[in-house]
Amino acid sequence: MPILTTTRAQEVTLVLLRTLIGWHFLYEGLIKIVWPAWTRAGAPLGRWSAVGYLRSAEGPLAEVFKSLADSPWLPWINVLMTWSLVVVGLLLILGLFTQAACWGALALLTLFYLSWLPTRGVMEAGAEGNYLFVNKNLIEWMAVAVLLAFRTGRIAGLDLLLAREREAPPAPSALEPAR
Repeated sequence: MPILTTTRAQEVTLVLLRTLIGWHFLYEGLIKIVWPAWTRAGAPLGRWSAVGYLRSAEGPLAEVFKSLADSPWLPWINVLMTWSLVVVGLLLILGLFTQAACWGALALLTLFYLSWLPTRGVMEAGAEGNYLFVNKNLIEWMAVAVLLAFRTGRIAGLDLLLAREREAPPAPSALEPAR
């Protein structure tokens, strides 16, 4: 089986894709921490909560998501969701623990996709487009799968630096005699 080699342009493109997806996750998390939610009329609602998203779920797991909206776990779900987005985003941007970050992103995107499975294919009020099975969550899921397959942490990022550090021979000690 031939070894796949990538060009510099392909590697740069993959790392840029990883960085952009990382930014998307990071920003979605930060926005939930920094800014409160707002009504369409512009009135502040207070701290962000997943309750509205969970209650409006329409995917195959809609009943599970709706039950979480009314569960005593909701405060923990809010914290977990917010910080999961921040951590996954930061790790992707930094190229640190990239494979784990990709798996985390895939898990989150799977939840987002299953909570709003696009099966109508018609324009809906408040929706940003017309989707039938394929939406931005599924496309981003596939892009993250590409990052996972190409192991972009080996191309650029802190994973690469850590790997190089592990492979570098130890520096001679001042106490050791010269050879």
